[in-house]
Amino acid sequence: MMSRMSAIGFIFICILQSLVGCISYPDAGNEIRLELPSHSDTDCVIEYNGYTVLYDAAAHVPCWVAYELKEDEVVNTPPPFKGAFVKDTSVSFVQADGYDFRGSGWSRGHMAPAADFKWSKNAYNDTFYYTNCCPQNQEMNNGSWNVLENFVRKIAKKYGLVYVVTGPVVGTNRFGKIGAHHVLVPDGFFKALLISYEGHYYAAGFYMDNVPKKQSIKDCCLSINELEKITGIDFFSSLSDDIESVVESEIQYNIWF
Repeated sequence: MMSRMSAIGFIFICILQSLVGCISYPDAGNEIRLELPSHSDTDCVIEYNGYTVLYDAAAHVPCWVAYELKEDEVVNTPPPFKGAFVKDTSVSFVQADGYDFRGSGWSRGHMAPAADFKWSKNAYNDTFYYTNCCPQNQEMNNGSWNVLENFVRKIAKKYGLVYVVTGPVVGTNRFGKIGAHHVLVPDGFFKALLISYEGHYYAAGFYMDNVPKKQSIKDCCLSINELEKITGIDFFSSLSDDIESVVESEIQYNIWF
């Protein structure tokens, strides 16, 4: 994964932002990064240690986060420290803050989960920016969503590597917005997963409502094509078209469960 932008690069990007209204970082060289959904050069894309964010500066939540999780990155050691969400001061657009969440009834939900980044203190630290945070039902966050996050780690250990995309689904915005910054509360959340096994790619999507009820992983599983209809995101677009069309249209349940 690419490192945080340099000081010189940041100054240049800030100047650019004043012209286009958001921040865009191109991929490093011509490296193919299978985890990244399709996005434009003018999208607000931020590279952190270990993961990438496409940020919605109007809604004050990420559109998606993407990263690869390797088997040796799944560690059961205690967290490097007790993290707390903070603003990312290296970017100049408006972000949510703690006052938006205080008394709202919504928890601060990681999109790139901190537990996936305990392999590096810097990467772990980077997951505690509000650019990686959405209002999430507390019971869901600690319950069904946590089960799904643990499932992703099991997949990484089983197959050696999993490409992960996670984010909110606005839907009808039935829960409205919170705080002085009018932070959007998502209707639900998704994960899109891609693995390679015995020379073939396999993908699966998951969608959970942002509610406290118990939601099973199998019941929430759907094809990537179905998830793309819900989210409007073009996942795993770096795959060749013939492979992508097959991988995204079907779910091989024996691979995932």
